Amino acid sequence: MPTELREHAGRQYAIRFHYALPDDAWAVELSEAVPAPTACADLPQAASHLPGAAFLVAYVPDEDPTVEPAVHIHSHDEHVIPYEVMNWFMEAVTDQVERCRRAMAEGVPDAEE
Repeated sequence: MPTELREHAGRQYAIRFHYALPDDAWAVELSEAVPAPTACADLPQAASHLPGAAFLVAYVPDEDPTVEPAVHIHSHDEHVIPYEVMNWFMEAVTDQVERCRRAMAEGVPDAEE
């Protein structure tokens, strides 16, 4: 699962991409990143942070062009999302939508790049 990490105002955030089979869609998840386990510290190229529990998930369909992408809120707690972080997330969602739509138009079964 590809992951992107970003720091903003001293907090770590993560965007994770994975395929949600029951939804026939790519899921783009936004979460606060959590510190990686100390056991990983000695591994070469190990990330210092990993994605936490997602609080926003965008589902981007890749099989049916009539189904619209949608953002779901997955949180029981209130989360304040800074504008810069929300913009970063929505840019990632937009890129995934464009990849999936281009793949559907070209008849390519897998839209991950």
